[in-house]
Amino acid sequence: MTSVVVTFWAGAARAAGHRSEPAQASTLRALRDNLALRPELSAVMGAASLLVNGAQYDPDAALPEGATVDVLPPFAGG
Repeated sequence: MTSVVVTFWAGAARAAGHRSEPAQASTLRALRDNLALRPELSAVMGAASLLVNGAQYDPDAALPEGATVDVLPPFAGG
């Protein structure tokens, strides 16, 4: 398992109830799946984009230790 920091933006932050949290996952796909299991985040995670250190990332590649994963829900104008 890799330790990362998950940063929630806009509606994802409202759903999570906070702006960021530590997490552990081996891949981006595993992290998304784990977050989607939480009732407050399940709808958001189905539509959100995830960036690793500010860039698109292969969902099945190993996450880098200490990475920042941004959870960006869809928003108007973007």
